[in-house]
Amino acid sequence: MEIRNFQLDTEWNIIHYPERPQGFGILIIGDERHFVDEHTSYWLQNEGKCTLLKSLQDAGYTIFYSNLFGRNWGSVKAVKLAKRLYDHMIRSEILNTKIHIIAEGMGALAALKLLNEAKDCIRSVVLINPILSLQQHLELEKDRKFFYKKLVRELSVAYESEVERIIEELAQIDAPPPSTITNIPMKVIHILTDSRAYKQSYLLNQLSVKWEEEKVPISVCYMVPEKRLQMDNQIIHFLKSHEKIL
Repeated sequence: MEIRNFQLDTEWNIIHYPERPQGFGILIIGDERHFVDEHTSYWLQNEGKCTLLKSLQDAGYTIFYSNLFGRNWGSVKAVKLAKRLYDHMIRSEILNTKIHIIAEGMGALAALKLLNEAKDCIRSVVLINPILSLQQHLELEKDRKFFYKKLVRELSVAYESEVERIIEELAQIDAPPPSTITNIPMKVIHILTDSRAYKQSYLLNQLSVKWEEEKVPISVCYMVPEKRLQMDNQIIHFLKSHEKIL
């Protein structure tokens, strides 16, 4: 499969071309460990992610993603670069102008903000073990003091704010709740890997009830790690179900 690496705003980006393109693109927004450099990426080095990439390419998707300033936590500059990457792809590649998004963990914060700003460009969204709220994520990390302090420092760098002020500013910088984007189909896949994932599922359960009451097109799938291999087919089936209208 052909791969091309290039730079935008000093950040490395990568495109994965399928052998038989069907005209639809997927923007991936990665989690905390995500990276892209001039040679490789986390999604190429991680066995599970690489398997998903191959499944998506075999299905005919053109896949693209960016380093997005590393641990960006949904920062303004990361969202702007994601939008610039989308514009670059639409200008330079033969793709349908409405793309899919697959976001994992921290990447969900940038994805939700991007949806809020460019919803006409988005066809559907898949969120894998998403962090849907920075405030809620900080609460979960409070018991792990080392990780909590590390997270606060990362937020301070990402949002270019003082460490002492960043907690107070969270209300302004948090991602919009998914229910505000009512016309875009969304699938949330939550893999119950550890106690932290189970704690995160409590918030997801509450949101699920709200989404059902609001009748928004958001579905939730809980998965145990042993069934993880089924995720690729579930994602592809979901994406294709929202390609009937070009």
